[in-house]
Amino acid sequence: MEKHLPLVGKTIAITGSSKGIGRATALLLQSLGANLVLGSRSNKYQMSENVLSLPLDVTNEQSVKNFYERAVQQFGTVDVLINSAGVGTFESIIDSSTDDFDQMLSVNLKGTYLTCKYFGKHMAEQEKGQIINVISIAGTIALPGCGGYSASKFGVLGLTKVLQAELRKKGVQVTAILPGAVNSSFWDHIEPKPDLSNMIPTDTVAKHLLYLITQPPGAFVDEITIMPPLGIL
Repeated sequence: MEKHLPLVGKTIAITGSSKGIGRATALLLQSLGANLVLGSRSNKYQMSENVLSLPLDVTNEQSVKNFYERAVQQFGTVDVLINSAGVGTFESIIDSSTDDFDQMLSVNLKGTYLTCKYFGKHMAEQEKGQIINVISIAGTIALPGCGGYSASKFGVLGLTKVLQAELRKKGVQVTAILPGAVNSSFWDHIEPKPDLSNMIPTDTVAKHLLYLITQPPGAFVDEITIMPPLGIL
């Protein structure tokens, strides 16, 4: 591994790593020398020089616990956790499926809670670390058709703010990332298909996350909003 690369020696865990923002971020950080622990439902166990890929169901506590334990076992410590796993369906609340609502709360909110619980404790014990929760602008504003999705994302933003209050004095930075619409595989099963051309590229979001990870000490960044050039689409 080239020692001059900026992320050599830094271990970063990413959920939702097989698609979208998670995948784009993993590719970028790997190119800069980071040790990566990658989790998603479609992953299979695989270990290369500095990348550990693991199956991960963020809704299952034992799966999250295994993901965390294997990360620490492999690399000794985890410096950064990026939560990018998420699901969404879009209907009015009165026409929505209760099963879809439950899934969004389970993946988006409970999944973030579980990963932050295990990795956050580890970081608090070592008195350093960084948790980055990729949420959504839908976690800050009421948008028609986003009832269950917004409910889960408002919850994640609230959870993130509580974590900030609890972990700040223990040296752990917790940041909420609030992107607008992103051009990713997130929309593959959404009908009718939205216009993706004006959405934020996943590579752009990944570069913002890199910026956050590489900031100098002396200040914590609580929240970053990243919007398409035309605003909310």
